[in-house]
Amino acid sequence: MADGVFESKLGIDPKKVERARQLARDIAIDVVNFVSKYSTVSVERTICRFYGIDNVTEDGIPLPNVVVDHLKERGALTDGAAVYIANAVLQTGMTPQEIAEQIAAGKLDLTKLPMKDMEEIRATALELAKKAVAIVDEKKEERKRMIEELGDPPQPYIYVIVATGNIYEDVVQAQAAVRQGADIIAVIRSTAQSLLDYVPYGATTEGFGGTYATQENFRIMRRALDEVAREVKRYIRQTNYSSGLCMPEIAALGALERLDVMLNDALYGILFRDINMIRTMVDQYFSRIILGYAGIIINTGEDNYLTTADAYEQGYTVISSQLINEQLALLAGIPEEQMGLGHAFEMDPSLENGFLYELAQAQLSRELFPKAPLKYMPPTRFMTGNIFRGLVQDAMFNVVGIWTKQGIQLLGMMTEAIHTPFLSDRFVAIDTAKYIFNNMKNIGDEVIFKPGGIIQRRAQEVLDQAIALLERMREDGLFKSLEKGVFANTKRQMKGGKGLEGVFEKGKYYYNPFIELMHKPRI
Repeated sequence: MADGVFESKLGIDPKKVERARQLARDIAIDVVNFVSKYSTVSVERTICRFYGIDNVTEDGIPLPNVVVDHLKERGALTDGAAVYIANAVLQTGMTPQEIAEQIAAGKLDLTKLPMKDMEEIRATALELAKKAVAIVDEKKEERKRMIEELGDPPQPYIYVIVATGNIYEDVVQAQAAVRQGADIIAVIRSTAQSLLDYVPYGATTEGFGGTYATQENFRIMRRALDEVAREVKRYIRQTNYSSGLCMPEIAALGALERLDVMLNDALYGILFRDINMIRTMVDQYFSRIILGYAGIIINTGEDNYLTTADAYEQGYTVISSQLINEQLALLAGIPEEQMGLGHAFEMDPSLENGFLYELAQAQLSRELFPKAPLKYMPPTRFMTGNIFRGLVQDAMFNVVGIWTKQGIQLLGMMTEAIHTPFLSDRFVAIDTAKYIFNNMKNIGDEVIFKPGGIIQRRAQEVLDQAIALLERMREDGLFKSLEKGVFANTKRQMKGGKGLEGVFEKGKYYYNPFIELMHKPRI
């Protein structure tokens, strides 16, 4: 894309690109119009958290859950937590935190307080919200200052993960990885935390396949990464997961603790965690408003489709989903520069010319989304105990990454099919990637593709297939399409899955001041 003119090494017809984007836009608008009528318990808990409600009861129940459950049990949640908290502030003079503590102690019932004039309540709710937004603004400025001071590493950013289960051990491994050359550190979340309908509290030292995502854990890792960033003299980005049943809450915590990247994709939760599609699409909309405003890059989960569906046969589903995710993100206010749209190097290594097909797929994503810091995922489905072949597979993945100018390169580890990678395995992965990125830095600028050759034909075919799928999806709508199993060979029911009981239709007086303050739609 140059000066608004579409330029394609793949021979892609710009009219087809616009057609695909318009179809995706129609699908996304239909979704947003639907979900805008609803809120969820997790959206309301997010408002509580932004209002400064924190800590847990003696029984370990988070106070945001206490407040929202209190309103839900009394049939009062339809007008939203902000209305009742603001009214209580006006009536009692207490802070939102004090109000939550009184509710937990059984000394206050929000529904029994006389209601002030609704205009006064909304004004108070808005003023309370401005305090939280000011903190987010401060964190954005802090990120900007640090990048100016330390410098921003070149893309593709080298992205590696830590997953010990113990946040303090994660810090040790994260700092070691940064010294080895990593630019982004992702703290893998404890297995199945996405299915918890609450956010754990405090620093945690035990997890399963990862470490719990908590505000204190975010804070500990942020401090550690800032410390090592000053040592290596480059800004280091922190990643965690804004997904699952607490998607918007974790987005808020990420915004308050200056995370830089968050995995954020409702479709992943629907397909791979069987979270109810209405619940998670409502949650995603608000979470993306927060992340867009906070300057946090989202990572989407299209790469996961290819772990259950064949990457050659169904590569077009990745493109279709990327286009829909782009439009949903724009509607929520996320600029293209914050869209880490996902895809992966997942074709069967025995496929003849598989590298060419991978190159075509990655180049197609780059041309369709020229401003996006695309998140490119390594081979996983066909990794084996043969670490020597695994290292070659990862190297070929890195070649495609630098060739097609990916933004975020999540490095593969040669031992990942055997065990959780050691520090030495991570060193090999980083060292190999740096070697390839340096030696092939400008290959994408130098090499053109044969007109009508394998790469061009493959990319054009994938785009045509994606358009055909988007045509059907626009006819059916996203929810019915998911019921039909259009992505990842997985079918889900609109009224099925986990979390539907936490969805409610907005009442007459419903108000979410953070949407008013943070939402800046891009289309």
